[in-house]
Amino acid sequence: MSHSNFRIAKSAMGPATVSMAALLACMIAAPAMAQDRAGVAAPQGAQQSANDSDIVVTGSRIKASGYTAPTPTTVIDSGAIEANAQPNIFTTIAQLPSLQGSSGTAVNTFSTSSGQQGLSSFSLRGVGAIRTLTLLDGQRVVGANVTGVPDISLFPQLLVQRVDVVNGGASASYGSDAVGGVVNFITDTRFKGFKGNVQGGISRYSDNEQFLVQLAAGTSFLDDRAHLVVSGEYADEKGVGGGDFGIGLAGGRDWFKQTSLIDRGAVNDGSPRFVLRDYAQAYNYTKYGLITSGPLQGTAFDQNGNPFQFNYGSGGVPARDGTSNVRNCFPGFCLGGDLSGNVDAGRTLQSAIKRINSYARLGYDFADNDELYFTFNFGQVKTHNTPVGGMNKPGLTIQCANPFVPASIKTACATAGITSFGYGTSNAALGNTRVDTDRRQYRGVIGAKGAFNLLGTEWSYDNYFEHGVNFTAIDVSNILLTNRFNDAINATTLNGSIVCASATARANGCQPLNIFGGNPSAGALSYIMPENGPFQRTRQTQDVVSVNFSGSPVELWAGPLSIAFGAEYRHEFYKVRADAYGMGSNFAPNTADYPFDPTLLPGGNNWYAGNYKSGGGAYGVKEAFFEADLPIINSDALGKANINGAVRVTDYSTSGTIWAWKVGGTWNLPVDGFRLRGVTSKDVRAPNLSELFAAPVTTTLPNFFDPFTGRNVLAIQNSIGNSNLRPETARNTTAGIAFSGASWLPGFSASFDYYKIKIKDVISSLGAGDIVNLCFQNVRPETCSAFNLNNQQGPNFINVQAFNLASIDTSGFDIEASYQWQRPLGLPGSLTLRGLATHVRKFVTDSGLIGTIPVDSAGANLGNTPDWKFLAIQSYENENFSFMVQERWFSDGVLGHQYVVCEPGSCPASTNNHPTIDQNFMPGAFYVDIGGTYNITPQVTAYFKVDNLLDRDPAKSPYFVNPNLYDVIGRMYRAGVRFKF
Repeated sequence: MSHSNFRIAKSAMGPATVSMAALLACMIAAPAMAQDRAGVAAPQGAQQSANDSDIVVTGSRIKASGYTAPTPTTVIDSGAIEANAQPNIFTTIAQLPSLQGSSGTAVNTFSTSSGQQGLSSFSLRGVGAIRTLTLLDGQRVVGANVTGVPDISLFPQLLVQRVDVVNGGASASYGSDAVGGVVNFITDTRFKGFKGNVQGGISRYSDNEQFLVQLAAGTSFLDDRAHLVVSGEYADEKGVGGGDFGIGLAGGRDWFKQTSLIDRGAVNDGSPRFVLRDYAQAYNYTKYGLITSGPLQGTAFDQNGNPFQFNYGSGGVPARDGTSNVRNCFPGFCLGGDLSGNVDAGRTLQSAIKRINSYARLGYDFADNDELYFTFNFGQVKTHNTPVGGMNKPGLTIQCANPFVPASIKTACATAGITSFGYGTSNAALGNTRVDTDRRQYRGVIGAKGAFNLLGTEWSYDNYFEHGVNFTAIDVSNILLTNRFNDAINATTLNGSIVCASATARANGCQPLNIFGGNPSAGALSYIMPENGPFQRTRQTQDVVSVNFSGSPVELWAGPLSIAFGAEYRHEFYKVRADAYGMGSNFAPNTADYPFDPTLLPGGNNWYAGNYKSGGGAYGVKEAFFEADLPIINSDALGKANINGAVRVTDYSTSGTIWAWKVGGTWNLPVDGFRLRGVTSKDVRAPNLSELFAAPVTTTLPNFFDPFTGRNVLAIQNSIGNSNLRPETARNTTAGIAFSGASWLPGFSASFDYYKIKIKDVISSLGAGDIVNLCFQNVRPETCSAFNLNNQQGPNFINVQAFNLASIDTSGFDIEASYQWQRPLGLPGSLTLRGLATHVRKFVTDSGLIGTIPVDSAGANLGNTPDWKFLAIQSYENENFSFMVQERWFSDGVLGHQYVVCEPGSCPASTNNHPTIDQNFMPGAFYVDIGGTYNITPQVTAYFKVDNLLDRDPAKSPYFVNPNLYDVIGRMYRAGVRFKF
């Protein structure tokens, strides 16, 4: 069962809906992977119905044989998907250079409250998943998160015939969200037979075990008028959990160095304000407890509660002057020393994920050119992750009279004349928090498509109704209630027994907690971390009615004028509810699982993390569009050219009417094989449910730097919605040249495309650090009301809200080339060489705030947009076996372009816009993958794949690691068997 190892076809137009016979003929006849699919026609004499003869172009609504769209499109066929041998098709598509910032199971693992753990969503051009439209057979899919983005893990994957990636704006054709482009999954609706895939995998560190089973079947009946296709999939990826406290990672991985970007706090002393250092030691807490201020500062405790002198790095000496400062160290950090209390190594590297998919499609040809169809798919994805090790608590105050204080410390308190001391702990004894996410999706589509004749002209139609429902359940376990924790550590002696000092807390079940060492009582643990932890339950629905028509009503001098028009209505809804402790008893009723407790804050935010909120909202969208393709040249002397234009008017129930449009064209030059193409468009993205009506999402910031005091504090970030948001608007331009199919150079294809995207009124939120710094530096005093880092009435907090205040300006170009050599050196089979590259010239984000300047993140390898990203594939294939080598590379970069690099004694004054730093480099990475197949029989193929063959470690990062760019797992082995009958 031979297959093409990698056919990622760079197309000027998009996918063709053709019969299976025609598709196979095209695949076999294709001289190279980079072909213009507009030029691929069915074999002469092939009998075609209207259902399969029209060419469907992703990024356009025109359906006409020979039509060429001006927007460059990359097509990934089933052979490429199989060759990459991933347990999730998402990973294969996300490797394309133009996809930057996509999320997957290795992203969002450090979060408790985002709800995006394990979510697999695409981002084109680095503009974000919310600005990339993902379709299934050209139709929208209900979001798997309140941001509106779908989860590719919920898609039926074995029946995917190809995936079209449109590298350009397409709002005039598809409406909101298609700013960066479109990713369209095309399924095989006429599959006949039975096929399957069984795969297993494991990393070289003996973790991330993977198991995958996929089955599909198809048949026709009622004289070949009825077509039934079904599929089912089960995948189990164990993921890679966190390591222990300190710097050791799971499985013995040794690349983590606790690298930190340390803020010295000094802005004009001639030295860099920020310094990048390895083995940073936070000196305000340790694994089992540390006295952090007062005369006893520097006294730590072992697991049994025995005191010892803490080993500060950097030759640190505790100041013991009433502050938490340590001499010879940086603010908040020493270097080296005892790192056993560091918490970052406990983060999950890749979320565990289990997914189940089922899919069915029943179609009936009620006439030769017309089909009624119904599809239904159900998917479930379960993931879990650990955001960080322990639940560190710096900044505590412990009374010397606390009965759990060791006797030697009580004596020292008396000698020093103090009654309390500052204290911090990683809370290693409490264990690690776990976040479980369960997404279930139900989606049905009923539609009709086909063709009819009107006044002597052939017209096609494609009309459907889609209803989708997504349920998301998030449950957090092993997490403490802050006020209960505070009451439990404030112990006293009453009638000879150690009890909680607060009578109110005692009356509500408080059990004293020994915070010295690692041996808390079971009663204390169950009190501060009840069995029922934070939860969030979300229900999202999407309803779409779409009516589309396309035809060629007029024959002109250079060919037929093709048009498409239609209308759509879409309704999006969500409702979310949360527990009474996170939401607050003022807003959510107490229940038996969450009984009333007067010690908790009635306003909510009682959990250490995961303080979910209830909320909901809905909006409706009415749209109409018109598109035309006008041929203007068709001659041997001048070649063939066309102009394409489209306009769409959209009325949002929340923000009113907005227009999108596009104008472009293609020109097949009279020089054999060359084509020019270009398009410019106005694209839109409407605010999603999360941005409009978001229930507040809270994120715990365990080491938030407070510039007012120079200390790290524990704070809660609250993200809230804004119903007054307007749609974003973008101007999107692409222009390029393509070469393929030349008779004088068979087998070679190449293309070059320039792109530029400028987005205005970008919906964005300031980061918590930006809000605080803009207040601290008196740049935007109005941000001072958005936070309280010394809150005596509850937890420290920073409120983050979205506004239409920013802009994004990005540009770059894509380069692609391929060559297919039949019978290389006289050997049977074919050798294919292919390369795809994207260069990001700039990616400038302007926050829109007075006192700030635009920041260019192109080449900032802490983010998603390296200067260069490259994918290369070399494959050999014959009737018996195939072998492929794949290289993935991105260029060296910086931490950020805003920094000014300088040496001590030579630095200018550090500003918020241009902070000084001692080093500003982050290396790129080069990965090699290999794979191959062996045909056991014509129906059965065995295969293997090794990813990251050289076991390349990720680069060090001041924020643990950047999984958006770097492989955090290491070498992965996979093997499996495919069969088809």
